[in-house]
Amino acid sequence: MIKLLHTADIHLDSPLKSLALRDPDLRDRVQAATRGAFTCIVDTALDEDVAGLLIAGDLYDGAARSARTAAFLTTQLDRLRAACIPVFLIKGNHDAENPITGEVALPDNVHVFSGRGGAVQLGAHDIWIHGVSFSGRHAPDSLLPKFAPPVAGAVNIALLHSSLAGAAGHDTYAPCTVAELGAMEFDYWALGHIHKRQIHSQAPWIVMPGTPQGRDIGEPGPQSATLLSIEGSQISVSDCHTSQVEFLPVEVDVTDCEDEDALRDHLRKTIQQCAASLQSDAAILRLRLTGGLARRWQIDRDRDTWAETVSGMARETGCLWVEKLEIALTDPDGPRIDSSATAELSALMQAIRTEPGYAAQIEAQLAEILSDLPAHIRAALIPDEAAATTLAQRLAETGAHHVTALMKGASE
Repeated sequence: MIKLLHTADIHLDSPLKSLALRDPDLRDRVQAATRGAFTCIVDTALDEDVAGLLIAGDLYDGAARSARTAAFLTTQLDRLRAACIPVFLIKGNHDAENPITGEVALPDNVHVFSGRGGAVQLGAHDIWIHGVSFSGRHAPDSLLPKFAPPVAGAVNIALLHSSLAGAAGHDTYAPCTVAELGAMEFDYWALGHIHKRQIHSQAPWIVMPGTPQGRDIGEPGPQSATLLSIEGSQISVSDCHTSQVEFLPVEVDVTDCEDEDALRDHLRKTIQQCAASLQSDAAILRLRLTGGLARRWQIDRDRDTWAETVSGMARETGCLWVEKLEIALTDPDGPRIDSSATAELSALMQAIRTEPGYAAQIEAQLAEILSDLPAHIRAALIPDEAAATTLAQRLAETGAHHVTALMKGASE
C-alpha cells in the first residue's frame, strides 16, 4: 500500500480572528496555531510513512514578510527530506502575492509546479503527480487547459487550487465544475481554496480537504488533512486531525432554568461537556442563550456580568475560552401588549434608527473611530461600504435593545 497526505489552505502564520489580543492566556496559543497545524501534518506524514505530501495551494497567507516563517517552514520540510518524503506544491492566490514564495530556498525534496503546469513521477511508483500553480494573484479563467493528459496505465493525481463553481465567503478563482474534472480522467483531484472539507466525488475522487486550522467562528469544529491509501489502482481516503484550536458555536437552551442559580449550573455543565468532547488542544466558544425566560430583561441588562461569569467557567477547564456571549431570549408567555413608558421609548428608538440622518451620523462616528485602527485591521472589519453600513445598523440596534433591557430589568 502506498500512502499520500493531501492538505491545502494552511495560511501559515495567518492571524486567527478571535479575542486573543484581549486575553493574554490565549494569545501565544492562537498565534502559534497555524504552525502547530503544519507541524501536525508533518508528524502525520512521518508516522504514516507516506510516499509524498500534496499541498494544493495557499501554504502562505498574504503579502506579510517573516524570516521566522521561512525558517520554520524549511525546518519542517527538512524533517520530511530526512525521511526521503517528497513534497508536491502548487501556488494558490495567497502564495502568488507572498514575497516569501519566491525568496525561500526550499529543500530539494520540494517540487513546486509552475504556472505552465507539469507532471512528476512519484519515485519508482507507477503514480504521476500533476499540478498547475497560479501565475499571479488572480486566476479568473479555468486552469484545466494547462493540464497534460493523464499517463496511460498509471495512477494520476492532479493538484488544483480552485473555487470550483463558487462558494460563499470565497472569491472566484480558476473556476470549473465537478463534471469537468470528472471528464479529464484523473484518478484523484487534490483540491484547495475552499476551507470546508468536502468530498465532491469518489469516481474519480474529487476532494477539498479544508483548512487544517480554522481561523474564526465561520470555520468551526476540528479540522483535518486527507490521507490517501493506494493499492494497485484503487484509492481510499480518511481524514487526519490537525487543528490546534477549534472554534465552537454553542447554542444553549435555558428555558428550564427557573432562576440565576439554575442558569449558572446549566452553563457550567454545558461548558464542561464542551471541554470533555474537544478533539483539539483548545477551543474558542461563542455561546448563544436561547429559549423563553421570565427574567430575560434582567439577564440582558446584566450581560457584561454574565459574560465574565461564563468566561471564568471556561477558563477553569484549562482549554476553553469564550469569544462572545449572545443573548437571544424570548418571553416564555409570548409577546405582550406593553403600554408603559419603557415600551414607548423603545418604539421611539426603533423609529429613529431608520431615519437617514441618524444613520448617516452613526456611520460618520464609526468611521472616525475606525480611522484610529491599523489599515489591515480596518480592512478586515470593513472590507467595503456596505459592510460599514451593516455594522452601523447592527450597533444601533444592539444599543437600543440594551437601553430597553436596562430600563425593563430595573422595573420588572
